[in-house]
Amino acid sequence: MESRTIHYLNRHLHLAALGLLALCGRSAAQEPAPPVWGYQVVATYPHDRNAYCQGLFFEDGFLYEGTGRYRQSSLRKVDLASGKVLQAVRLSPKLFGEGVTALGDSIVQLTWRSQTGIVFDKKTLKHRGTFRYQGEGWGITTDGRHLFMSDGSAVLRVLDPATFQVVRRITVTSGGRQVEKLNELEYVEGEIYANVWQSDYIARISPETGKVLGWIKLTGLLKRWERLDPEAVLNGIAYDAKGKRLFVTGKLWPKLFEIRLVAPE
Repeated sequence: MESRTIHYLNRHLHLAALGLLALCGRSAAQEPAPPVWGYQVVATYPHDRNAYCQGLFFEDGFLYEGTGRYRQSSLRKVDLASGKVLQAVRLSPKLFGEGVTALGDSIVQLTWRSQTGIVFDKKTLKHRGTFRYQGEGWGITTDGRHLFMSDGSAVLRVLDPATFQVVRRITVTSGGRQVEKLNELEYVEGEIYANVWQSDYIARISPETGKVLGWIKLTGLLKRWERLDPEAVLNGIAYDAKGKRLFVTGKLWPKLFEIRLVAPE
C-alpha cells in the first residue's frame, strides 16, 4: 500500500494551465482554462513490466488489458491483486494491438494501422469476428450505448456498436484549443477520460460537447528510475463502476495504481 497526495495551490494552477497549451493544437475562440486536478494514491498493484499497455478496462472483478507492438500484441485477463495473467490470446504477428473495451458478452480490440477491429468472446477470449475502419486505431471505450474511438487526432468517433459505423464525430477542445494525441479512453461517470500520448495528463471530456471539463495531472506517479524504456509513458485507464475505483498504469510500467482525485483548491 502507498499513500501520497499531490495538491495544486491556486498560484500553481495558472502555470499548470499554461503547460497544457503544449498539448493543444489550433486555437478557436478564447475560453477559460479547465481546472487541473491532483491525485492521491490509494493502492499500488503489480503490473507486468513487459506489457506494452494500449488499452485497459475493469469488469466483474478482473482487469482486461490489450497490449501492443508487432509480434507481441495480446489480449489478457488479469488478476488485480497479484498482476497474474489468468487468460491470454496472442494477436497475429502482423497486427499491433491497441485499445480494448467490453461490449456485452464480447471484447472489442483495435489495431494501430491495420484498419481492423477484432471481436472476442469475453468469457473464453476466442475470436468472434472482425470489422473495418478508416485510419488508425488508438483507444476505445463505451457508455453502454455507443462506442467512442480515438485515432491520435483531436477527434473522437462515435460508433454504432451493432454495425461499427461512425454515427458522429466529437472535436475535443480545452480552453478553445483542440487537444491532439488523444489515446487510451475510459468512460467514467458520464465523462470520457482520455490519456494524452507522451504526457502525464488525462483529459476529462464531455461526450456531448467535446469540451475538456478538467485535467488530471499525474506527474510523479511512477518514479523516473522505474521507467526503463523511453516508451514507458502513461497509458492505461480503468474504472470499477461498482466500487467507484479508478486505476491507471502505463506502457512497460511495473506498477498499476488505484488513485483518488484531489480537487483544485
